[in-house]
Amino acid sequence: MQLSIRDAAAYLDVDEATLRRWVRTRGVPVHRANERLYLNAIELWEWATENGVPVSRRLLQQARRQPDEVAPLSTLLGSGGIHYDVGGETKSAVLREIVALLPLPADTDREFLVAVLEAREAMGSTGIGDGIAIPHVRNPILLHVPTPFVTLCLLHHPVNFDAVDRKPVHALFSVISSTVPAHLRILAQLAVVLRDRELRQLLSARAAADTILTRVRSLEARVSGPHTVPSDDE
Repeated sequence: MQLSIRDAAAYLDVDEATLRRWVRTRGVPVHRANERLYLNAIELWEWATENGVPVSRRLLQQARRQPDEVAPLSTLLGSGGIHYDVGGETKSAVLREIVALLPLPADTDREFLVAVLEAREAMGSTGIGDGIAIPHVRNPILLHVPTPFVTLCLLHHPVNFDAVDRKPVHALFSVISSTVPAHLRILAQLAVVLRDRELRQLLSARAAADTILTRVRSLEARVSGPHTVPSDDE
């Protein structure tokens, strides 16, 4: 559950100026999106409890009624889109092309998003091996979007991404969410399906979007059923 500064201040029974001061001086956990501050209800409840700050019990009740559940990965990919022949000869150029393709609100600062992604890559590659990367920053990319989504970009030419296995990257998944819990749940879904050898082969072959989504749905069904996604060794 995502809260504005105004909503959070109301739950704490303080004015907005006081809450903003607490953000600076008392470590209230906040997230920035499009130059605005947002708070996660559970994180705010935990902070208030740990710091002895009175907080309305309605906050926790609301958060429990609106958990940060996310749709299946296949649905998230359907929302974010699968793009082919994405250009770029360098890591920075590829990131810029990807950000331009993300279905973000019109007022999103895309230049800022490119900058934070480049800064993260300078600290260590997000290439996870086998030609796949999941560009992200150390703190999840939180943007004011109605629902989370995942965008898959398949490159026209593989690009050196300084990946762990030193293989050039040809497939990049971008995760966009408005809350930390949702972001982490999406990453967990990606971690599961990307263990599948057949899916990785489809990505390498730049298979049709319907084929990729069909494989992802198949893996999701197996995870929710009595079977698990096979690893590389199976």
